[in-house]
Amino acid sequence: MTGRTSGEDGPKRSVRGDLVKVLLHRRTDRGMTLEPHASRCVRRGEVHELVTTDQREIRPGSRIDRVGFLGFVELACAGVIDRGDDVWIDGLRIGTVVGFDACHVPNHYNILIGSSRLVSGGDLELCPELPVAFTQVRPATP
Repeated sequence: MTGRTSGEDGPKRSVRGDLVKVLLHRRTDRGMTLEPHASRCVRRGEVHELVTTDQREIRPGSRIDRVGFLGFVELACAGVIDRGDDVWIDGLRIGTVVGFDACHVPNHYNILIGSSRLVSGGDLELCPELPVAFTQVRPATP
């Protein structure tokens, strides 16, 4: 799956936060469902789960079985997270947002991150309080 789905995107600020809990496990039978939405608005103080996947050829409605759980992030600012945004933890690029799974809403979203390999928070030696950022790859030009 590639970037955004329309030519409507303009520049935006990065969404930032901090890890509040690290997760250590992986699954190959998780059964998450990729939401049809290309973006989600988020509020300061919300907590969402970060999940990697190395599955390819995914699109809205796809079943996502191969997942690695990174942890939970508390957001420090409101903003918009888009499919195609880069995800950074403590300065390390983890991958690209491929979409959202809403199985736990209204508690939290699973933010699915496409990566070259399936990794968990333990694999990356993550710890609470590390900074997380969702950054726009490149704003659309008028």
